[in-house]
Amino acid sequence: MHPRVPRLAALVAAVAGLVAGLAIAVSPPQAAAATTICEKYGSTKIQGGRYVVQNNEWGANDGQCISVSDTGFTITAGNHNVPTNGAPAGYPSIYAGCHYGNCSSNSGLPLQVSRMGTVSSNVSYTTAGGYWNAAYDLWYDPNPNQAGQNAAELMIWGNHQGPIQPIGSRVGTASLAGATWDVWIGNIGWNVISYVRQQKTNSLNLNLTEFTNDAVRRGQVQTGWYMTSAQFGFEPWQGGPGLAVNSFGFSASGGTNTSTTTTTTSSQNNGPGSCRATHRVVNSWNGGFTAEATITNTGSSQVSNWRATWTAPSGVTVTSGWNATVSQSGSTVTAAAPSWAPNLAPGQSVTVGYQANGSSSTAPSGFRLNGVACS
Repeated sequence: MHPRVPRLAALVAAVAGLVAGLAIAVSPPQAAAATTICEKYGSTKIQGGRYVVQNNEWGANDGQCISVSDTGFTITAGNHNVPTNGAPAGYPSIYAGCHYGNCSSNSGLPLQVSRMGTVSSNVSYTTAGGYWNAAYDLWYDPNPNQAGQNAAELMIWGNHQGPIQPIGSRVGTASLAGATWDVWIGNIGWNVISYVRQQKTNSLNLNLTEFTNDAVRRGQVQTGWYMTSAQFGFEPWQGGPGLAVNSFGFSASGGTNTSTTTTTTSSQNNGPGSCRATHRVVNSWNGGFTAEATITNTGSSQVSNWRATWTAPSGVTVTSGWNATVSQSGSTVTAAAPSWAPNLAPGQSVTVGYQANGSSSTAPSGFRLNGVACS
């Protein structure tokens, strides 16, 4: 934001006419000074409160500082050096919505997932040396006014550098927003799903509803939950200074979103009248096994965008799957319909194969198809 500058030529002429022979020195106009934040959790609001910029040096004590402008921020200090197999040094970022009770103005958030229309955001950023990611961090919770930790976190990595990786394990890929993304799923007390762009970029223009819908289909976000904030910034492990957000925009609208409505119907109101599940171990060895779960729609109507879930025995961790997108959160295993076979007709079955670590001596339990308990 720049201060208003008077018409200096007219001012000089007027003064010169009144004071003959008096030399007047006119200083050039000065740009508005940037705000510098060095407090670990310090923040400020920009654009009249539309966005919040936070330093958020939560994982280190290296004296991180950011210089905040009216369009973004630059990391100016804090040359981090934390292990790349652990948590990053922080997440300096800009956001819309509410985060730990600190809210921006007129963001359209919180917004219930089932009511998400087009939720769009664009960002451009500058990268630097070191090990880091440049990523969105979207937060969801059953409580629209959550003041603390949320129930689910969705990260979108536009760029990254160094030997770092998201939380959890890679479960497959997704084609979203005209690009291919590696999908990672984990749980650290809350669900974490990350999308890592295979083609790195320094600018993004996304419909965040697309990613939310995919996370719903994979069982990481629920349609009754609320998006509470949308953030973009950097997670530095090594380095930091020079990373910068040059511009950031966010817009959220509620309404009836086609893909969200479809997902809501299939998972809550379009379950089968009944279903049947069987399970068999295909092969086992010391410390692991492969198995198949066969789910049959025994109802009289088609099940769209099917999703099967079951409870894994204690000590069993699913590592991969086929014929579906298979993931695990806690003890709950989710097998989501592949794009090439999204529906189950009456009487139709699907066999989901998977590999797991642990003992195969105890069978899984609690099989469900789109929320309906199977016999």
